Amino acid sequence: MHLIPYYGTPTDAEAPYIYRSQAKAGTTSFFAYATVYVICRNKRITLGIHAVHRQETLVANVTVLLAMLSPLRVRVKRLYLDRGFYSVPVIRWLKALNIPFLMPAVIRGKTGGTRQLLVGRTSYATTYTLTSPQYGSVNCQMRVVCTYHKGFKGKHGIQSTLYVVHRVTVALHQLHAHYKDRFGIETSYRIKNHCRIRTSSKNPVTGLLFVALAFILVNLWVYLLWCFVSRTQRGGRVVYRELFTLKTMLEFLSHAVERHFPVITAVYLPALE
Repeated sequence: MHLIPYYGTPTDAEAPYIYRSQAKAGTTSFFAYATVYVICRNKRITLGIHAVHRQETLVANVTVLLAMLSPLRVRVKRLYLDRGFYSVPVIRWLKALNIPFLMPAVIRGKTGGTRQLLVGRTSYATTYTLTSPQYGSVNCQMRVVCTYHKGFKGKHGIQSTLYVVHRVTVALHQLHAHYKDRFGIETSYRIKNHCRIRTSSKNPVTGLLFVALAFILVNLWVYLLWCFVSRTQRGGRVVYRELFTLKTMLEFLSHAVERHFPVITAVYLPALE
């Protein structure tokens, strides 16, 4: 889920798309966009984007995004979701669809809840019943994965991460690395900001258009890298990303636009009467 801060009092047209979340950048109101992102043969592409409606449930978000893949004939080998989707309805729905999925669980409780599963110094598999006062309960397959910080960001010791899985056959010691592949989604969000059009317009349709165009530009960059700035050699394909950065591509596009629509470099005063 990608959040763009919203400031001010929403109009009737804007209000249905105002998403409330934790305070960030001085506001708790945002335009929210959910995306479906595919990793295929080391290529990372955003295939769909959905403007989240205020009254939409998480299950509705997931359903809309999965529906976008259907006409593209994309087979989901494994679905990675962020922690924000950890809930009884989403887990129950994905299990009903029988889609293999992996997502981190929210750690709750001081000694009970999911926190009670974070024991020991070795990874292990277990089961857990997630309960919601509103939606009932669902049985989950849980994986507790223990990794070492090894001084990363000045941290040492063991880090325990809790995942809920379904039909995932990845070995315990590889699970965390597999989920880290999903971090490319956050990377795509960050680099997308380099080419997103900034506007003072609060029109949700305009906002969706500009965000979608930004993702299309990132996809174009990935395509150009793979097709024209890479070389096949023994051991796989080598992509020379440092030779053609996203900034470079945007500069190329900017120069092309300026050739067709020259930059105004002078101001002329009106003629005196």
